[in-house]
Amino acid sequence: MNPHLDSFAEILDEAALNRRAVPRLTDTAALDVPSAYEVQRAVIERRLARGETLIGIKMGFTSRAKMVQMGVDDVIWGLLTDAMLIESHVDTADLIHPRIEPEIAFLIDRPVRTPADAVDAVGGIAVGYEVLDSRYEGFRFTLSDVIADNASAAGFGLGPWHRPRDVGNVGMLLEIDGRTVASGSSAAILGDPMRSLAAAARLAEAAGIELQPGWVILAGAATAAIPLPAGAHVRVSAAGLGRAEVTTR
Repeated sequence: MNPHLDSFAEILDEAALNRRAVPRLTDTAALDVPSAYEVQRAVIERRLARGETLIGIKMGFTSRAKMVQMGVDDVIWGLLTDAMLIESHVDTADLIHPRIEPEIAFLIDRPVRTPADAVDAVGGIAVGYEVLDSRYEGFRFTLSDVIADNASAAGFGLGPWHRPRDVGNVGMLLEIDGRTVASGSSAAILGDPMRSLAAAARLAEAAGIELQPGWVILAGAATAAIPLPAGAHVRVSAAGLGRAEVTTR
């Protein structure tokens, strides 16, 4: 790998480990999108070398409004490891700029070798949430910066799995301490979360990654991300899919 790009990966990895925000990479050097994905993979390789395991993909910029805001015409993606899976609690002191957003999640139950395999490979669907945490100062970044930073991935949690079903227009709520702070529809995710699943398979194929049985695909957010406070109880619910909950410290 280009030593220059590897140094970027070290900066971002150390920022996450030390919970210390850093300036945007693009403030000091040019970084195009392909190179940003190289940095992302190098960051993940560092995590895998510490014993973590790949367990899925997260999608980003899946709303048309976000694409327009960032000046892009395609989604972005990041990688999920087992260390990112949240069972019931998350310590906000371990994060820099914690935010949370409601998600639709897909469970893969057979290998996905081409995008055409994706829909038939879904073994379950669940409501979930993603905890975001940009490693950049002020939660400010360019497209290349956020890609390099693994699309701001920090953690995720899931509700119970359900048999595959139509989730093209499912009402979703995000509550903090019993108060609704965001609401929306799964239709905000590329018009239908299944389109995001197909995009995940397309991008993974292009990157030489085969989606594996047991992997989770986070299709994208149904609402804007909300700041995640310490000492709170958060509940995400989706019509027909139940809920996912997390307590913060």
